[in-house]
Amino acid sequence: MGANATNPKEAAWAKAKVEVEALEAAGAVMVGSAFPEVLFVKGTPNEREAAGEALLSGADGEALSKALTALGYPPEGWACILGRTADGEPATPELLRRAVAVLAPFTLVALDDVARRLACEAFADDLTALADLSEALLEPGFVAHAAGLRIVSLGGFERALASPERKQLMWARLKRVPPLSEPY
Repeated sequence: MGANATNPKEAAWAKAKVEVEALEAAGAVMVGSAFPEVLFVKGTPNEREAAGEALLSGADGEALSKALTALGYPPEGWACILGRTADGEPATPELLRRAVAVLAPFTLVALDDVARRLACEAFADDLTALADLSEALLEPGFVAHAAGLRIVSLGGFERALASPERKQLMWARLKRVPPLSEPY
């Protein structure tokens, strides 16, 4: 390599940093890895997050982290984007598609109904091509294969943490999207 050659790993990090900063400049509220296997979409912030705490910094994040680890995902294998922009406006479908293009996850998980609707709008063209209506509508628990992603809606993850039965349902839904790479 010549003296001016760039280390490919450093170049990838630099590119990811610029792209993530551009998403944030466009209003995206995100947390997690720049190279996630799973992108969570949280439609509605809870009170702590609305007050400025990081996304998934509470019990919901802890439960999701434990679930991913149990499934074999690496600890840094996820990111989360909020369905609201930094100025409090609803995130646009275009912003979600752009985040998916930048972060390139294998799997998108809509955590609540607002996130499910946002994903339906963002990937409408791809979802309408699906033969199974439940998958096309991203009904909770069904895994849709669209836009190069596995997309699953959990149907109210944070609310489910209050009920052992609902937690088991969330676990069953998450088990439908195990890692596509080597288990951690």
